[in-house]
Amino acid sequence: MANFIDRRLNSKNKSTVNRQRFLRRYKSQIKKSVSDAVTQRGVTDVDTGENIVIPKKDLSEPVFQQGKGGINDRVHPGNDQFTTGDRIERPQQGQGQGGGQGEASNSGEGNDDFVFSISKDEYLDLLFEDLELPNLEKSQLSKIVEYKTVRNGYCAEGVPANIDIVKSLQGSIARRIAMTSSKRKALKECEAELVKLQQGSHDNIQQENKLKEEIQSLKDRISKVPFIDSFDLRYRNYAKQAIPTSRAVMFCLMDVSGSMDQATKDVAKRFYILLYLFLTRTYQTIDVVYIRHHTQAKEVDEQEFFYSKETGGTIASTALELMDKIIKQRYNDKDWNIYGAQASDGDNWADDSPKCAQILDKNILSVARYFSYIEITQRPHQTLWHQYETVANSHSHFAMKKIKDVADIYPVFRELFKKRSEQAA
Repeated sequence: MANFIDRRLNSKNKSTVNRQRFLRRYKSQIKKSVSDAVTQRGVTDVDTGENIVIPKKDLSEPVFQQGKGGINDRVHPGNDQFTTGDRIERPQQGQGQGGGQGEASNSGEGNDDFVFSISKDEYLDLLFEDLELPNLEKSQLSKIVEYKTVRNGYCAEGVPANIDIVKSLQGSIARRIAMTSSKRKALKECEAELVKLQQGSHDNIQQENKLKEEIQSLKDRISKVPFIDSFDLRYRNYAKQAIPTSRAVMFCLMDVSGSMDQATKDVAKRFYILLYLFLTRTYQTIDVVYIRHHTQAKEVDEQEFFYSKETGGTIASTALELMDKIIKQRYNDKDWNIYGAQASDGDNWADDSPKCAQILDKNILSVARYFSYIEITQRPHQTLWHQYETVANSHSHFAMKKIKDVADIYPVFRELFKKRSEQAA
């Protein structure tokens, strides 16, 4: 067998090109590994890179072999144990080639797999490559970057209208003190010596006149230092600062009543993290509002949202009412792209479920870009699901799915946000 080794020097950025070619070539294997990693990794690690494992058999390359061909006669040394036609017994365990310690593996062939790392950006590109945010038409123009003028310190050059008088005078005083300090010190010494001579008993007119001349010379030199110089001038400096006009708010609503255990909350948390990461690919600024509810709703921080324990029943409409109130107070739909995601195990008071559908239909869905409802349970659907079905039939930007376990999170997420071309197909 002949091995060909390419020893040519890599040109500039050649490794980057080779990496992109590698990602394209083994895209199906990489995407499968990325999809599996979503359900296996911790929530806080979803926004990092990933180690991708590709079986060695999938990386096989064509090889060239050389052989003499035809019929070859060879002479081998004889032996005194076997003759033609004898059967050789299989070596027992621990003997012969490949006999190592321990038991055989049950994971298939013993070939080493190829492992390499992808960056966070590459990971997210592969994770959300064929997904899109529904109802995005109204948001496209808001992605234009605007600028505002803000103060940015001081500079030594500028137009007269921007002169900062206080800063310039401070510079003038500092300059005059620095330039005349030694002269003022000498002047003070000369004046003190002159007073001492004038108070003495001996008249020394010549020395007094010399000191007076020195004093006058120092005063003249001090007075020649200009009160203000062009070097002292300071101008107010201004700079353009980008204003993020592409803004979105993500409302996370979750039932925290006694029927919602911690495992169910962890499933909801993974779904919220996927939604947040997906929104960051479209919007520059994202606010996250957490609303938890049982019989009453409350806006809380992330820690309390996922880990606070409550008991009692469930009234889901309180969370929707609070969401509607917060939107009207803080998030004008003309300035913000509003997204909502509600997670529940399906429990709700039967009399309250029609009210939830009414709030969604009349108030929230009229201003929201998209709203998704996920029901995390293995039980049959209850009244809240059936009421939401009527809303889903009349609003294309409202979607609802059921999640049974952690492995369903990413497939359900992809189903909610798949591209419209796929939906049409």
